[in-house]
Amino acid sequence: MSEFETLARPYARAVFETARAHDELARWSEVLASAAQVVAHPQFSALLDDPRLGAGDVADLLVELLGGRLDERGRNLVRVLAENRRLAVLPAIADLYERYRADAEGTVDARVASAQPLAEAEREAIARALERRLGRRVKLEFDIDERLLGGAIVRAGDLVIDGSVRGKLEQLAMRLSHS
Repeated sequence: MSEFETLARPYARAVFETARAHDELARWSEVLASAAQVVAHPQFSALLDDPRLGAGDVADLLVELLGGRLDERGRNLVRVLAENRRLAVLPAIADLYERYRADAEGTVDARVASAQPLAEAEREAIARALERRLGRRVKLEFDIDERLLGGAIVRAGDLVIDGSVRGKLEQLAMRLSHS
């Protein structure tokens, strides 16, 4: 577990609880994603360590860059993070928030990498199989990975299902080398 994740956890939990209480889960996803993107930008992240700028200056700049996306609670979050020198953990806060949201909504994000584009029927079959296995609704994203010889690799949270030809060949090679 990263240090940033440890620092981010109480903030992410507080934001999640506030968003859920105000029925604003989707809006806060967008706010946190935007804030994390700004903070992760090299030019902005350099400002976080600039001794000439106070915490309030950096907070004001971030609030200005995010414009109308922040309501009063959002501006307060930025100010609290700045005062505690925690703005750099915003990407981790956004990531944890999305995990809390997915757990609350009973969803999981999954990514399928295949050697070739999958037909709609194949996509639906993968989604159904994952939903049965994980007991959650699955939001799938599909990528083409030309390095794969055939088949597909599915990633959903910590679960990795390697159904690629390359993966099967590597498994076979491991078994043969241990025989």
